[in-house]
Amino acid sequence: MSDPRPVGPVRVALVGATGLVGRRVIEIASASDEVRILGIARREAPLPPGARMEMFVAQADKWGEVLEAVRPRALICALGTTWKKAGRDEAAFRAVDHDLVLATAKVARAAGVPNMVVVSAAGANARSKSLYMRVKGETEEALSKVGFKRLDILHPGLLRGERVDDLRFAERAALIAAPLVDPLLSGSWERYRSIDAGLVAEAALGLALRRAGGRFTHDNEAMRRAAREWRRLGETGEVA
Repeated sequence: MSDPRPVGPVRVALVGATGLVGRRVIEIASASDEVRILGIARREAPLPPGARMEMFVAQADKWGEVLEAVRPRALICALGTTWKKAGRDEAAFRAVDHDLVLATAKVARAAGVPNMVVVSAAGANARSKSLYMRVKGETEEALSKVGFKRLDILHPGLLRGERVDDLRFAERAALIAAPLVDPLLSGSWERYRSIDAGLVAEAALGLALRRAGGRFTHDNEAMRRAAREWRRLGETGEVA
């Protein structure tokens, strides 16, 4: 079952606009008439060339007021930091990847936002021995209890794309090796294969417009399907 195209572009809030996926969300949405991106950030930052969007700069404790004012149809969350950027401090890392993500989700829901799409990671597990995967898994479990009508959790493997910040050495090496390593990853390891950040962004945009309720987790292949549906949306104007 599909719904007809809404009148005018759908308003979608975005947090994490300066990251790899966030920037691609802005670029792709700016080239479309389907979505109007409303970015929310703690500080001003350069936007991709040709960006068509509104950017609201406010302290995180004021984000709820912004969401209340703009009333978006959905929230895309691409927030995240790295162990290095967090000063190799567990509390600082958790403050962004868990606390800020969850706080943003709660104020969005309180503002009446029905849908949330969050970029997590392949292998996220609240019982993982890896701090990164454990925090991602704990965040997913907490988000499931916030009460969104629809929650889409994206589990991309290694993200491919041009970063504006410094790429970590290990990540750079992994990206170089990805074309050779990806075919070797099969079975339960297939989920860790690399994926283009633009495809993840397309999937996030398409899923943000879904009407059916529930909690859904999307691996690389599921995101490819959602990305194809986003592209078809521009042709048919129908939302699943």
